[in-house]
Amino acid sequence: MFIDWDGAGPGLRLWDLAWSVTSFVPLDPRGDPDRDAPRIRALAEGYGLTTGQRRELPHLIGAHSRAMFELLRTSSVTGRQPWARLYAEGHGDHWGPVADYADKHVDSRTRGLS
Repeated sequence: MFIDWDGAGPGLRLWDLAWSVTSFVPLDPRGDPDRDAPRIRALAEGYGLTTGQRRELPHLIGAHSRAMFELLRTSSVTGRQPWARLYAEGHGDHWGPVADYADKHVDSRTRGLS
């Protein structure tokens, strides 16, 4: 998916780039941070991120993934569609571990983008 129309709206450039990292690198809980690093760096370079933005991006990757997990989880309780259905189909089983993986490797990603 190139554009996530479900979440389209005004937002921060880095928040959207965090989504791109998660989707296009892609991040996988069984992944290898060393394999992820060149792809993340290529996205950062392609977007012309400043040094400050490169320090911020690794934190937003985990935060974005965690936000998606929480949207799915809370929607499963409230019945908000289509998120409740997606959670029931197992999408939360992906996003929770991806958020954990992103958070676990935030320091190595920060070093890799320096």
